Amino acid sequence: MIRRMREEDLACVADLEKMCFAECWSYKLLEAGIHSPYDVYFVAEQEGRIIGYCCLRLLAGEGEIQRIAVLPNKRRLGAGRKMMEAMVSYAMGRYACAISLEVRESNLAARRLYESFGFAPEAVRKGYYRNPLEDAVIMWRRES
Repeated sequence: MIRRMREEDLACVADLEKMCFAECWSYKLLEAGIHSPYDVYFVAEQEGRIIGYCCLRLLAGEGEIQRIAVLPNKRRLGAGRKMMEAMVSYAMGRYACAISLEVRESNLAARRLYESFGFAPEAVRKGYYRNPLEDAVIMWRRES
């Protein structure tokens, strides 16, 4: 089940961040985000437990997928796809003309998922990621 993130989800999502990202967002950053007028956060639940979360920023008619994370032992079960559906639907429902994201060049599973939603690579940020050092592929989904 995908639903909007609530304040009481913050501690769990902050823990999930630590498990999924080498450079994780802090509790305070997550807390500020759920109160931002530009950001929307969703969580993926399975049997009452949060197994993933995502963040979409909408600004000036464009969306940016800022985060999408699924617990390592819950990947490849559809939660990422459902969160992508929620974010794309939310953005399109608010008349976003384009959505962007960045992804580690080596993350082929994520890149395939994004491509299945109409995202295409348009640029590379050299050495963008740390731990380990890696390029970021910038992908866009543009409405015609």
